[in-house]
Amino acid sequence: MDIINSLKWRYAVKKFDSSKKLSTQQVNTLKEAFNLTATSFGLQPVKMIVINNKELQEKFVEHSYYQRQVADASHLLVLCIDTDTTTNDINNYFNLEKETRGTSEDVVSAFRKQLVEMYENMPLEKRQLSAIYQTYIILGNLLTVCAVEKIDSCPMEGFVSDKIDELLNLKALNLKSVLLLPVGFRSKDDIMSGMKKVRKKLSETIIEIN
Repeated sequence: MDIINSLKWRYAVKKFDSSKKLSTQQVNTLKEAFNLTATSFGLQPVKMIVINNKELQEKFVEHSYYQRQVADASHLLVLCIDTDTTTNDINNYFNLEKETRGTSEDVVSAFRKQLVEMYENMPLEKRQLSAIYQTYIILGNLLTVCAVEKIDSCPMEGFVSDKIDELLNLKALNLKSVLLLPVGFRSKDDIMSGMKKVRKKLSETIIEIN
């Protein structure tokens, strides 16, 4: 029940306490959680930019429909996709698997060939869409980890991706921003903090088949 209580405690923060900062350990926990999140085929076509710079965070405000969370949060996490998943990326994954697990090429060769063919025959738009799906899996995991660690957060789709990409020079890194996640600590006068969660009954959202 501890995790359920943590999820009940969590909400999308509307106002952060800008004077409070995450500890190095808390930031490292979020980095590790990001890296350990499941992705399709384990390819990790994603990157997370961790921003702890108030001057830079302030520049996000106008490109985030003037939502102050991006500036007032302790840290701002930017979830990005690689602009493409290439044959080289796939080969690098299998080479890392061999190095990490001591697996032989005979074990991975068939799957390697299958994935290379799959991605080479997939339109770029579909490859990018697949990567975007991974960022939402990551976001969900980070929200849960934040709740357990009593780190406040606010998942955000409401921003102008192209402007953020320009601000961070992401094109040069072959990246594209998909989601923002300000993290930190709620302000005592955030009016949302004391409100009850509005959720449908389990009987309306869960279908059980026995």
